[in-house]
Amino acid sequence: MSKPDKFIEKLTVDGKQKISLKQFDTDFTADYDKDEAESVLDTAKKELSEIQEKLYAANQYAVLILFQAMDAGGKDSAIEHVMSGLNPQGCQVYSFKQPSVEEYDHDFLWRHYKALPEKGRIGIHNRSHYENVLICRVHPEIVLKERLHDYTDVDKVDKKFWEQRYESIRDFEKHLARNGTIIIKFFLHVSKKEQKERFLERIDDPAKNWKFSSFDVQERSYWNDYMNAYEDAINATATEHAPWYIVPADKKWFTRIAISQVITERLKALDIQMPQLSASETEALAESKRLLEGEG
Repeated sequence: MSKPDKFIEKLTVDGKQKISLKQFDTDFTADYDKDEAESVLDTAKKELSEIQEKLYAANQYAVLILFQAMDAGGKDSAIEHVMSGLNPQGCQVYSFKQPSVEEYDHDFLWRHYKALPEKGRIGIHNRSHYENVLICRVHPEIVLKERLHDYTDVDKVDKKFWEQRYESIRDFEKHLARNGTIIIKFFLHVSKKEQKERFLERIDDPAKNWKFSSFDVQERSYWNDYMNAYEDAINATATEHAPWYIVPADKKWFTRIAISQVITERLKALDIQMPQLSASETEALAESKRLLEGEG
């Protein structure tokens, strides 16, 4: 079996060199097999739970985990299975939909900044600020809703605009990292063939009909445009402090293993320790014990 850090390295994009999504196999499974997936994931969840307790107690770092994917890429199920062992008290999940009127009245990062986790907590963003360089890149008419004074028609939303938007994202993430936020960005890389099969499953299964929208099929026709948008965004915003992880998503069981391994490895590297009491706090603790034991 491959060591986690070995296959994680294959999924990591840290900005040191440009990548093509064609380099990444959507059904890669390292040396794992489906039979061991459940036990591997259970072990990772226990480990993550222990790390979360230290994270919460130490109150030094915040953790921001971003999930991006094409429709039916498996974001919801990955969050459900990988994060199920976390204490809800120290975890918050945001699923970003179309911006509201109020949100359009602010800059594109405003609503995402409001949703950031505080120190000691894990924040999970199901879709994120990257929608502003993904769906907006494929459908630039959406940008006009922001009413930016220099961009009053679609023809003006040019290469310079996207370069500036990438720069804003890099600056945003650099600021967060400098102030104690650990940023983990996942792109769940599903194939067009697998997406089709998942769409058909949702249509054929009445219990999953609610997950399907005809809009999903319309967006599928822009597949190549989305792949180009993802590739450009990943290359423009991957850094050492905020790397991307391109996770194979055709096999959901491996997707979950990969995500759990990346998160635990990143957080273990912080070597978070439980807070140590000062001498006066230790004395106060002993006094409290004495008083409690003396009751009655």
